[in-house]
Amino acid sequence: MSRDAFSDDPRDGLEQESRSANGRTNSRSTEPSRHIDLPLTNEHTGIDARRLQLTRRKPEVMDTPRAHYLGDRAYLLRESELQTLVEVGTFRAVAASDFGRISYCADTLRMEREIRRLKEQSLVSEKAVRAGRNTIRLFALTKKGARLARKSGLAPEEQIIYHGFVKPREAKHDADLYRLYHAQALRIEGAGGRIARVVLDYELKRNLNRDLASLPPDQHSEEAREGIARRHALSLVNGKIPVPDMRIEFDTAEMERKRLDLELATRNYRPRALAEKANAGFSLYALREDASRLRRVLDKREITAEILSL
Repeated sequence: MSRDAFSDDPRDGLEQESRSANGRTNSRSTEPSRHIDLPLTNEHTGIDARRLQLTRRKPEVMDTPRAHYLGDRAYLLRESELQTLVEVGTFRAVAASDFGRISYCADTLRMEREIRRLKEQSLVSEKAVRAGRNTIRLFALTKKGARLARKSGLAPEEQIIYHGFVKPREAKHDADLYRLYHAQALRIEGAGGRIARVVLDYELKRNLNRDLASLPPDQHSEEAREGIARRHALSLVNGKIPVPDMRIEFDTAEMERKRLDLELATRNYRPRALAEKANAGFSLYALREDASRLRRVLDKREITAEILSL
């Protein structure tokens, strides 16, 4: 989904940006990985065990609340509740139905108890968003929730933690990215890999546009733009630098850093925009109800790219 990350202040909603000692934003120089083929075990065996390993929540009876401080204010939180803060903040917004099914392994009663406690302490906010004929419950962090998530030490140092809701349509899209992430995370960890961090398009666009804005007016050549694209492990396509909805950085079983660029396309994509995303080498996904229409768009454009159903 193409989004303008700069409709508001791009720094708003960002809790932390990882920086090097000289104050510059850190950026790894590894080459991008395109269309990585990761093996997936039989979908009827081992999925639940792998999801439990992926979420790694302590049993509730063993999860004793502890005091965590912001200034002189104490917040009583279980380890599982801290994990919830980190996970929600990583994706900016998550849908209650997906969060209970995936992160809590279908223990929705526990999720509701913990979300209620987090809301009572003003660490999580909730919003109802219309999606077609349905209404979806979404969770997002408050600013205090984001600060506690960062302070917990549970998030990777380079992971951006978001707070606050964006426009309803974008919040729904962020929630769908959460589901797409976990489908890929199961593949990555099933192949012996380890997730390093998740990068949303907000962060990629902000860093990319910062570098583009630093170019002198007389140096906005295609060669210069291509160099900046490579610096961010992206490609120049028809004079533009397409940005994926989400990038997953992970280490393989052989300890090699890889990137997986994912685009969750919607039925509202214009053919040219969809073609640019495909030509940029992104792995394309769509909700099941949109996938067949988008495949026809690619066929008409004679683009040999696959759109997978989410």
